[in-house]
Amino acid sequence: MQTAPGDKAANVLAKAGRLLGQLGERSDLTVRELSISLGEPRPTVHRILQNLAALGYVEAGPKRGTYRLGLELFRLGSLVPLRVDVREAAASVMQDIHRDLEETVYLVIRRDHEAVCIDMIEGLHIRSMFLALGGSLPLHLGAGPRALLAHLPRAYWDEYLAAAKLTPLTPESPTTKHQVLELLEDTLRRGYAVSDQDVVVGIASVGAPIFDGTGQVAAAISIGGLGTLVLGNSRGNRVIELVTGGARRISEAMGYRPS
Repeated sequence: MQTAPGDKAANVLAKAGRLLGQLGERSDLTVRELSISLGEPRPTVHRILQNLAALGYVEAGPKRGTYRLGLELFRLGSLVPLRVDVREAAASVMQDIHRDLEETVYLVIRRDHEAVCIDMIEGLHIRSMFLALGGSLPLHLGAGPRALLAHLPRAYWDEYLAAAKLTPLTPESPTTKHQVLELLEDTLRRGYAVSDQDVVVGIASVGAPIFDGTGQVAAAISIGGLGTLVLGNSRGNRVIELVTGGARRISEAMGYRPS
């Protein structure tokens, strides 16, 4: 009986997981040692190691022919406590905002040059939003991502703009470094970011930064929906009030105390 492709993939993942577990318990193991402890042929172990090394999950050990856990695995692991802390701190605030406005509420954190959505509550007015749970946007696009970028050190702005591809998603997307810098300066002056159709035509959002106990920007919360509802006169003021107040509440729950 032939094994289905999905079963093969699951089998390889299981072997990779067991291999990482062995390296977590005992560092600097050889292919031979891993082959014996896992009960797998050496060529299989070697192939898995090469694939994991390409992803940065394992790396060569100090002794020739040995392997240990890679820095990328530690980097990913370091994000887990942050995600848990921010999500827990933000949960009730996001619910309150959604109950009041019935618009989509996002929570994003930075991963390299992107903002990743780690939690969201879908709006009742429109559901065809660009950013989904687990999805990402460049840091210069959208209110949440831009709130993150604006509150990172200015030296990072230069690093980001040197590496980022300013590919437009809509006619309103910023496409030059000068335009992005102007938006970042505006965000700092206001204390919140405004995105007006630069990600999806007709869609707007307002986002504010969340700070941790060390005073560093840790995440951002944003509210998105139809531009006429999110940025409209009296309702727009309410959106700003809720997103900035919400960000402040979450920051305080994470131990942030403004000087």
